[in-house]
Amino acid sequence: IYFIFILSAQYLAHVNVRLVGGHSRCAGRVEVLHRGQWGTVCDDFWDLKDAAVVCRELDCGEPVDALYNAHFGQGSGPIWMSYVMCMGSESTLKNCGSLGWDKRNCDHSKVAGVICSGKVYIVHILGYIYICFVPFILLSNT
Repeated sequence: IYFIFILSAQYLAHVNVRLVGGHSRCAGRVEVLHRGQWGTVCDDFWDLKDAAVVCRELDCGEPVDALYNAHFGQGSGPIWMSYVMCMGSESTLKNCGSLGWDKRNCDHSKVAGVICSGKVYIVHILGYIYICFVPFILLSNT
C-alpha cells in the first residue's frame, strides 16, 4: 500500500486541479492552479462532462456526480473559472471552454464540486498480486 501512495503522490505533483473538502482525494470542491495560486470554479453550466475531465485529470475513475452551490464548502481566494463547458474528452480542465481566467458572474456560494468513482490499482510485488480499490466516500451532512 505504501508503494501505491508513492505513485499517487508523484502523479499529483504534476496536476493543476484538485478536489478539496471531500472525504477522499477523489471528491470535493474543484480548485485550479493559475499563476501559482489555487482558486475555485463557478458552478454555472457545471455538469457531468466537466466532472469527467476533472476525474480523468486526477486519475480518479469516472464521475459519479457534478455538484453545485458550494456542496463541499465555499473556499476562498479567486474564482478562476466560470461557465466551464467541457466536451468531456479534454485531458485537463484548463483545455475546456470558459469565460476566461478571472472573468466571472459568480461568488463563493456557487462553486463547483465533483464526486468521482475512485481508482482500482493492481500492483505486482515479489510474485504477489495486490488489488487495491480507492473508493469515494459519500457522507450526508444531515
